[in-house]
Amino acid sequence: MQVVPQGDWKRTHNCGELREGNVGAKVCLMGWVNRYRDHGGVIFIDLRDRYGLTQIVFDPSDYPDIFDIGDSLRNEYVIAIKGNVRNRPEGMANPKLPTGMIEVLVGEVKVLNVCKSLPIAVNEEGDEDERVRLRYRFLDLRRERMQKNLIFRSKMNKVVRDYFSGKDFLEIETPVLTKSTPEGARDFLVPSRLSKGSFYALPQSPQLFKQILMACCYDKYFQVVKAYRDEDLRADRQPEHTQIDLEMSFPDEEDIFSLIEELMKKMFKEGLDIDIEPPFRRMTYEEAMLKYGCDKPDLRYDLEVTDVTEVVRGSDFKVFEKVIASGGRIRGIRVPGGAAMTRKKIDDLITYSQKLGSTGLAWMKVNEEGLQSNIVKFFNKEKQQGFIREFGAQPGDLLTFVAGRAADICPILAAVRLEIARRMEMKPLEEFAFAWVTDFPLFEWDPTEKRWAPMHHIFSMPRDRDMKHLVDPDSDDYDPAKVYGRLYDLVLNGVELGSGSIRIHNTGLQQKVFDVIGIDEETAQERFGFLLEAFQYGAPPHGGIALGLDRLLAIMCGESSIREVIPFPKTSTGTCLMTGAPSTVDKAALREVGVKVNIPQEKQVDET
Repeated sequence: MQVVPQGDWKRTHNCGELREGNVGAKVCLMGWVNRYRDHGGVIFIDLRDRYGLTQIVFDPSDYPDIFDIGDSLRNEYVIAIKGNVRNRPEGMANPKLPTGMIEVLVGEVKVLNVCKSLPIAVNEEGDEDERVRLRYRFLDLRRERMQKNLIFRSKMNKVVRDYFSGKDFLEIETPVLTKSTPEGARDFLVPSRLSKGSFYALPQSPQLFKQILMACCYDKYFQVVKAYRDEDLRADRQPEHTQIDLEMSFPDEEDIFSLIEELMKKMFKEGLDIDIEPPFRRMTYEEAMLKYGCDKPDLRYDLEVTDVTEVVRGSDFKVFEKVIASGGRIRGIRVPGGAAMTRKKIDDLITYSQKLGSTGLAWMKVNEEGLQSNIVKFFNKEKQQGFIREFGAQPGDLLTFVAGRAADICPILAAVRLEIARRMEMKPLEEFAFAWVTDFPLFEWDPTEKRWAPMHHIFSMPRDRDMKHLVDPDSDDYDPAKVYGRLYDLVLNGVELGSGSIRIHNTGLQQKVFDVIGIDEETAQERFGFLLEAFQYGAPPHGGIALGLDRLLAIMCGESSIREVIPFPKTSTGTCLMTGAPSTVDKAALREVGVKVNIPQEKQVDET
């Protein structure tokens, strides 16, 4: 079929616009053939664009000259039609469709483009492998689900920009080509043609530049910005992701919290018509680890971890006593109504915990008479009552126990509590559970490297009361393990949405932090000299946060992977199946930038 150009045809309406008030009007619509139906010699087509669907009709009794063209149309052909709007016949209206009360009788038609046989369906969700969807992303993005997600993303971007602009924040762009300043993940490097042998780096975040902006008197900065990290990927990670980035001068933590809480309230109201009520729950890192086993707890489920080490201590249960003697802890979870679980379901839960690394999952059922299990006999009546008291247990509950080093059992308990919620089909206490987690340790010991490493952010201000453990290495108080930062994470439904901190703003204190992690003054100048120099010219106290926009939108859209809210995402191996990136380049291009590839190219496995 010949492709006919648009010529002087002009679209008068989109495909989601016409209503009964347009009956009698002559219109011109353009879009894609979504569905084709032949009803007794009359052809009905659902014409689609991103605004919706309009039913158009080819009737040979009215316009016989164009009926053959209508009969030749197939799904995803791009067409233009002119015709008259009319009411649908009695009994044929579709009240579920905004345009469902009308149809357009086609008087003229032009085929603007044809479509090959489709590798994936566009007008419905398929069950094809995700690799196929990503290979044909230009078709996948036509689907209603993906269009809703990306339209929602665009709307939320506008909400964010309007919100911060209304708070006197300035949207200031920061460089994409910058200096390599390792901040935790590996940098993506870009060779320079004009300075052979030198490289730019794609920014892992705008962190250093936004701190410099504070030193430049721009006291309220924000940006919806790309960040790049060369790290192993998973469902909630991409080599390039988008973050809502902001920084303020002269703030305290509450300023940041209230600003972000109001933003979340606005986004959820305008995006989902859901009322989010600040203030969000706050807890310290230590509280989160003790009660939930992780620093990003899912608070939709009322399952807390309880430490019963002191109740166990001195019992006849040698397995637990051995753990306690070696400095370990005994912690567990009360499962409301869990006593109804069958022995097989309990055994399955034990197996699940063992796959996570536990030595086992001990358990006790609570009934009217007391505790019941094969280990109850090792605990006297006083200790049994101690378990009931510490767990706040009621008849019908199940008590579970994990033993080991606190650092080892925390992630196990964190996973087990969510698995319990899933297996018990627990109803969430709320659909969206926000929390602030604060006061993270500034450093953590790396047993492999035998040195201190930053736990979160090397530019974060220590708490005032912990300065004595950091400032003087010759002091008896000096102990990096006791230094906690003015750090905070925003968590939603067990997902870390963003991290931030009040920053260090003077070079002396910043070097103290560098010293702990093994960055001497020479190295600090080489990596961060431009920031440290800015600090010496009157930098104000400042702080901020960066929120992962992709993660937030995925949760709001009910998606389990951020790939579903990103137009052109990469796979888990960092490849783009649609374009074939990353790819080799010819030797001439490599010579221009002074790069020689010594490692043989290996064929990448395209896995999602």
